[in-house]
Amino acid sequence: MLHSALGGLRALREKSFPAGSSVSQSRRGSRRYSVLTMRCSPPPSWGDPSSSTLRSRRGWTVVHTYVDQSISASKKDVDRPGYDAMVASYERGEIEAIICWDFDRLTRQPAQLEEWIDRAEQHGLKLVTANGDADLATDGGRIYARIKAAVAFSEVERKGARQSRAQRQRAEQGRWCSGGVRPIGYTSAGEVIPSEAEAVLGIYRALERGNSMRDIARALSGSDQPGLPDIPTTPRHMHTVVKERNARRRAAGQAEKPVPGAQPWAYTSLHSIVRNPVYAGYSTYKKARGKGVKDKYIRHANIVRDPDTNEPVVGQWEPIVPPDLWWRVQEELDSPDRLTNKERRNTRRHLGSGLYVCDECGQPMRTHSDRYRCAACGLVRSHGVDDFVLAVIRARLGRDDLADLLPQANKGDVASIDKELSDLRAKLARVQADYDEGLLEARDLKRARDRYQPLPRRATA
Repeated sequence: MLHSALGGLRALREKSFPAGSSVSQSRRGSRRYSVLTMRCSPPPSWGDPSSSTLRSRRGWTVVHTYVDQSISASKKDVDRPGYDAMVASYERGEIEAIICWDFDRLTRQPAQLEEWIDRAEQHGLKLVTANGDADLATDGGRIYARIKAAVAFSEVERKGARQSRAQRQRAEQGRWCSGGVRPIGYTSAGEVIPSEAEAVLGIYRALERGNSMRDIARALSGSDQPGLPDIPTTPRHMHTVVKERNARRRAAGQAEKPVPGAQPWAYTSLHSIVRNPVYAGYSTYKKARGKGVKDKYIRHANIVRDPDTNEPVVGQWEPIVPPDLWWRVQEELDSPDRLTNKERRNTRRHLGSGLYVCDECGQPMRTHSDRYRCAACGLVRSHGVDDFVLAVIRARLGRDDLADLLPQANKGDVASIDKELSDLRAKLARVQADYDEGLLEARDLKRARDRYQPLPRRATA
């Protein structure tokens, strides 16, 4: 989030300079307009950042403070609203100096730091740390910044490896993993939520009875579905999670996030529930991105197993679904009989797809169920077209003269071709021997090669 502004730039300029003044005029004066950038709000013990002796000594006026609260500066795919707003403000020429608590608070990406160094060297940007120890206007400051960024980036990589090892260790010990969005039915600490657990268990029992995912989703959404009396109406999980997080934000004095509307359940969202081994009490560890199973819904490979017995590691939390029921549901879901789209998308479903053309205008015919329609002239051919085409092809293939239409194989005398090739190679060998003994000039050798060498290639072709 953005920290409270220390002063609007436009208002400050209108106050400091009369109408008609421009940015170029302000830069010719002794006052320089700067901004503060931080990745967390400063604690009260730090005092007012705008009263820093550094800014007072340099005569800088802080016009804005940008804060990205608890947002990573090392990940390229993370949106940093405060940082992006500061870059846009600089590109518009609204600021001339940037003060950060430290360079790794500004960015932990070496390539991104180089962009700031280029701005400092080529465009005169003043970028310093709050204590004044590093200044990109000096070569020492640039060296310090580069080393600082490299060390910070390396620490991020080591931190990620340490976290992965810690998560793997927790899984091997059967401990609850509290990171990310809590699974429906459990709190973030792994305690069972009875109302949600009832819905989860009802989903598994319905699948064991052979109910479809769509019917289960409708039952969760409040629609009466025959044969599904044990599934209570339940809000969508993210709707509940956002409300819980907003309660914690209110307690911490933070801004709340929009709560998703009360939308009906989508049957696809049930896959993360019915495929999750956590509900059977099994400890899981999600493999690194790109190294897991191909089907994101099949999580058998995520179950942590004992290296000695190869048995699943049982977690230290209470299971909601009996393990035998969980495995029966997995077998049911893996059954080919449950596939709703048994044909691959690239499989031809109609004989004339991409082949038939309209006999009136010559445009391609489009398939509509068992009929073909021309989009250009509106001509429609009813069902039976494919049967007619197949009958014509069968009749043609059954004629006695079919062999005359097939391409004829090369019936040349293989022995005579081999003899011809041997004679050509022998001639080339004699020409080469005469040249080696000095009986032929180089131009004679070249003329013989140009004449005889292409012949074996054409003969073998």
